[in-house]
Amino acid sequence: MSGTMKTLTVSLGFALMSASLAEAKPISPATVVTSGQQKLLADADGRSLYTFDKDQPGKSNCTLLCAVAWPPFVAPAGAKASGPWSVVARSTGVKQWAYKGSPLYTYHFDSKRGDIHGDGAEGVWHLARP
Repeated sequence: MSGTMKTLTVSLGFALMSASLAEAKPISPATVVTSGQQKLLADADGRSLYTFDKDQPGKSNCTLLCAVAWPPFVAPAGAKASGPWSVVARSTGVKQWAYKGSPLYTYHFDSKRGDIHGDGAEGVWHLARP
């Protein structure tokens, strides 16, 4: 094998190892945003995420009309738990992201990136914080 071919083979090996390591790194389903002086979790569109005091760890208790006002932060098919992130199966069969065991939601009346109108609603809804 020529020197060039050996170099190419070794380079390809390192590239494949790097790609597999990159795939193994957990990817957060949410982003951390700053609002004023507080850090919050937001979805890919920048919409604030919330927790619900009436939920139980790993179980959503926001159903029917509640879920219309507070849509679940849906996890795609095949989503897997990683670090503080887990996936909750809702009674409808929809999968929902949870952070540190708390199912996450957006708020229907947050119309744009950075809105936090749902924080403190009914005394049981709170911004999700990293």
